[in-house]
Amino acid sequence: MKKHIVVASHNPVKIEAVKRGFERLFPDTEIKIEGVSVESGVPDQPMSDEETRAGAHNRAANAREKVPDADFWFGVEGGIERHNGGMQSFAWIAACADGQFGESRTTTFQLPPEVVKLVEEGLELGDADDQVFGKTNSKQENGAVGLLTRNAITRTLLYEQAVCLALIPFVRPELFPGE
Repeated sequence: MKKHIVVASHNPVKIEAVKRGFERLFPDTEIKIEGVSVESGVPDQPMSDEETRAGAHNRAANAREKVPDADFWFGVEGGIERHNGGMQSFAWIAACADGQFGESRTTTFQLPPEVVKLVEEGLELGDADDQVFGKTNSKQENGAVGLLTRNAITRTLLYEQAVCLALIPFVRPELFPGE
């Protein structure tokens, strides 16, 4: 059986994370995956858990509108939030298919003060990371988490786990009555 999956982004990290997570939970399913550009309905740099979650949901819904004949639609939204005097980064994943919905949030990690300062001055996290670490377009590669962990955990790996968790209602549909 072949499934058509739409990821609400052209970012190769997000597409690869969805691909890996989906293949991990549905190893016998052949997939066709594509990225589409859609609006998130939130600022380019979401600054709270609520904004980030809304961005993921909006992206999945907008991807469904843009490509209505797919089987699955995913929204992946990275965000940051102030916490205990510092700033933490994380992402929300929203997955939907006809009659079913799932979501998950990645683990959080602390951002260094130099990056926080640039974000507070108005830069997106990826741009702040590029400036601090002397990189270009790191958000489409290993991301802040990869830069900070020396690639022990990459952005793809971080998102892949959350994709798997967002797919729980599809793996165990008998436990999650659809809409």
